[in-house]
Amino acid sequence: MKLVFPIAIAGFFIAPAQAVPPDHAERMTKGLELFRSDVAGILKEHCLKCHGGEKVKGDFDLATREGLLLGGAEGIAVKPFAAAESMMLKMIRHEEEPHMPEKKPKLPDAVIAKVAQWIDLGAPYDAPLVAGKVVKDKSQVTDEDRKWWAFVPLAKPAVPGDGHPVDAFLKAKAAEKKLPLSPEADRRTLIRRASLDLTGLPPTPEQVDAFIADQSPDAWGKVVDALLTSPRYGERWARHWLDVARFAESSGFEHDYDRPHAFHYRDFVIRAANADMPFDEFARWQIAGDEFAPGNPEAMMATGFLGAGVFPTQITANEVERTRYDAMDDMLATTGSAFLGLTVGCARCHDHKFDPIPAKDYYQMLTTFTKTVRSNVDLPLDPASVKKANAEFAQKDAEFEAALAALEKTLRVQMDEWIAKGSELPAAKKTEKKSETIPDAVLALQPKLREKKPLTAQESDTLFAWWRGRDGAWKKLDAKAKAHAKTDPKNGVPVMVCVEGYKPIVMHSQGAPFLEKTHILKRGDTNQKQAEATQGFLQVLSREGGIERWKWTPPAGAKYTGQRRTFANWMTDVEKGGGTIMARVTANRIWQQHFGRGIVATSNDFGKTGTLPTHPELLDWLAGELIRSGWKVKPLHRTILTSAAYRQSSAADAKKAAADPENTLFMRRLPRRLEAEAVRDSALATAGVLDATMFGAGTLDENSKRRSIYFRVKRSQLVNSMVVFDAPEPLVSQGSRPTTTVAPQALLLMNSPQIREWSLAFARRLLKDPVADGKDFSRLISRAYSIALCRAPSGAEMNAAAAFISSGLAAGPEKAVADFCQALLSTNEFAYLN
Repeated sequence: MKLVFPIAIAGFFIAPAQAVPPDHAERMTKGLELFRSDVAGILKEHCLKCHGGEKVKGDFDLATREGLLLGGAEGIAVKPFAAAESMMLKMIRHEEEPHMPEKKPKLPDAVIAKVAQWIDLGAPYDAPLVAGKVVKDKSQVTDEDRKWWAFVPLAKPAVPGDGHPVDAFLKAKAAEKKLPLSPEADRRTLIRRASLDLTGLPPTPEQVDAFIADQSPDAWGKVVDALLTSPRYGERWARHWLDVARFAESSGFEHDYDRPHAFHYRDFVIRAANADMPFDEFARWQIAGDEFAPGNPEAMMATGFLGAGVFPTQITANEVERTRYDAMDDMLATTGSAFLGLTVGCARCHDHKFDPIPAKDYYQMLTTFTKTVRSNVDLPLDPASVKKANAEFAQKDAEFEAALAALEKTLRVQMDEWIAKGSELPAAKKTEKKSETIPDAVLALQPKLREKKPLTAQESDTLFAWWRGRDGAWKKLDAKAKAHAKTDPKNGVPVMVCVEGYKPIVMHSQGAPFLEKTHILKRGDTNQKQAEATQGFLQVLSREGGIERWKWTPPAGAKYTGQRRTFANWMTDVEKGGGTIMARVTANRIWQQHFGRGIVATSNDFGKTGTLPTHPELLDWLAGELIRSGWKVKPLHRTILTSAAYRQSSAADAKKAAADPENTLFMRRLPRRLEAEAVRDSALATAGVLDATMFGAGTLDENSKRRSIYFRVKRSQLVNSMVVFDAPEPLVSQGSRPTTTVAPQALLLMNSPQIREWSLAFARRLLKDPVADGKDFSRLISRAYSIALCRAPSGAEMNAAAAFISSGLAAGPEKAVADFCQALLSTNEFAYLN
C-alpha cells in the first residue's frame, strides 16, 4: 500500500499528492545532509534575495519548506521526489521561462544536479533559510486573531460622568489634553445645521423664527423630532446608503445598458428610512427579502442591493465562469464592506494579507450567492392601482375581442360567398418586396373548392385563418390587440430584484446565467478549481461551532435555496455571529454623517488596514444603544443631536486646533461642505421651485426640479453638477465622499443655466413676497438672507447688496435682483454646514 502526503494550506489542498517512495525515510535523511552541505547555500546565494529574502517576487517564498511547496503565481514550483516534474528545476535548467536566476547566466550543471538530487530526495529543510521565519497557517483563526478590537463582543461601558452620555465619553477622552467642549452655537446656526443634516434642505424663515421664539426646555428636541418625521429625511439619508450600496441604474462597462426597473430599490431605501425600519431587518431584506417575507413587494424590492453592481453585457464562452465569479464577488465584497466593515473580497485570491479572513472562509460565504441572479419580476407595489390597472386592461381587452369577433363574422360571410362560387385560390402575388405565400394546408383544399364540395369544420377554420390574414382592416386591428396584450399589468409592475428561481435578465452571453456549484479557486483562477465549497461564514466572527445555529431550510416547492436567509441570520446575530460588528459599523456611519468624520475614520474598513477608533467605549455604547432600541436608527440620531458635542459652535479656536489638528477628540465643530445633492436641493428650495414629488423613475435632465436623489444613475453618463461636487462613481461601495475645492465648482455656480434659472425664480419669489417688499430693497435683501442663509445680513453686507442691485437696475428689477440672488447662492456660506 502506497502512502501519500498532500500539502494543505488555507484549509484545502494546494498540490497533487505525491506517492511516497518506500525508501522515503532514507531519502529524507540524505536530502537533509545535502541541504546542509550544498543546497541551502545555493538557494541563499542565487534565489533567496528575490524569493523570501529582500522581496517575494511572483508570490513565491522559498525561505521555508512550507513556502517552497505552496508555490507562487505560476503554480506549484516543486514536487517532492519528482525533480523532473518540478517547475522550479525546469526554470533553473532554462527549459521553461522565465529562466532562473533572473537576468543572470545559467547555473553550472553541477549545481543544478545537486538541486535536482535534493528534490528527488524529498526537498527537506533542516531550518528556514531566513532565521526565525515561519509560515502561519492562516486557514485557522486563533483566539489571538479574535482579540482585534472590532471582533470582540460589545463592551458595556459605564458612562464616565454625569450629563449627556455622548458628552461624558468625549470629555473623558479630552481630559488628557485638558480640552473642553466649545460653546453652543446660536439658534439660527443650530436649526440650519440640523435641517441640512437630517433632511438635506434649509429650514424656512418661519421655522427658524419659531425655534428662536420657543423658550421651552425641549425646544431643541421638538425641532429634531419634527425633522426626523419629515418625509424629506428618508430622501436625505437614503442617499448616504446608496453610496455604500454602489447603487446605479445601468450595467457599466462599454455598453452600459440601462436597468429601467432598478429605481425601485432606491425607493425602498427611502421608505425604509422614513418608516425607521429596524436596521437588522433592513439588512436581512437586502440579502434575502424574498426568503424572509415572501409575497411582500417591499422585501423583494430590497434585494436590488445585491444586483446594484456592475455587470458586463457581452460575455464570450471562455469568460462565462470568470464573469459569474466576478458577479458573486461583487455581491459578497459589497455585503462585507457595507454591513461588516471588512474587506472580505481581498480573500478571493489568497488568505487575507492583514485580517484573519482565510480564502476558505471567503469561498464558503460565496456559495451563498451561487444561484442568485438579477430578474425583472412583476410586483403589486400598490394593490389599489394594480386592481384599477387590471380592470382597465380587461375592459380594453374585451373591446378588442368584440371588435375582432364582429369583423371576423363579416369576413366569414364573405369567405362563404367566395366558396359558393367555386373560386380558384389566387396565384402568388409578387411585388418588389414580397410575395404572398399560401399555406400547404390551404392549397390542399383547392380540389374541394373547385368542385364546390362542403368543407369540414376544421378545413373551414384553416381556410378562414388564411382568408382573414389577407384583410388589411383585420391585420391592423389584430396588431393593436396584440400590442395591448403586452401591456397586461398582470399582478403589478416590473421591478429589478436579485433572487433565485425567477427568469434571469439575459445579456449577450454564450453561457448559463449562473453555475450549479461554487468551487474553491486557487488564486481566484477558474482554471484552478479545487474542492466544491459548502456554505460557511467568517470564523473570526462566529462564536458557535457550526452553521446549524443560523441554517434555514425553505418549505417544499420554494424557489430559493435558503442560503441567503441563512447568511443574513448569521450576519445579524449579535450573540454568536456578525451582529456585533454590524452594530458598530452602523453606529459609526451615523456618527460620521453628523460630525464629518467617523469614530472609525475608515467606515468601510474595521480591519487592520483601517484606522483605530478614537473613542472605542463611546462606539460600543452607541452600538449597544442601537441594539437596545430594537435596531431603530432615529433614536440614535436624537441621542447624537441632543448632545452638547453636536451643538458646538464652529468658531475658530487656535488652541484646540494646535492640540488636536484633526479634531479626533470632537471638542470643536468643523465647517464642512455640503454634498452635491444638498447644494443643488437647497438651491431649488431657496428659489421656491423644488418639486417635492417622491418616488418613481428618475431622469438625466438637469432641468428637473425634483430632488437630486431622483436623478437616474447611469454609470457612463453621470450628472455633471453631481460630479463637480464630488458625487462618487458607483463602481464599488463608498464609505465616505471626498470633499474637494476646485475651480469648476465656482464656474458651475456662475455659469450653469440651471443656477441662473433658479436665481431668476428666487428673484421673482422675493419681488412677490410681501415680507420682502419688492419696493424696499433693504427688506428684500434681509428676506433673501433669511431664506438662503437663515440669518440677517450685517451692515456691510446690506450696503454692498443694495449697491450691487442698484448698479444693475438699468436692465430691470428682476434681472438686478436675480444677479444678487445668484451671488448669494454662490457663496461659501450657502454651500457649507457650520
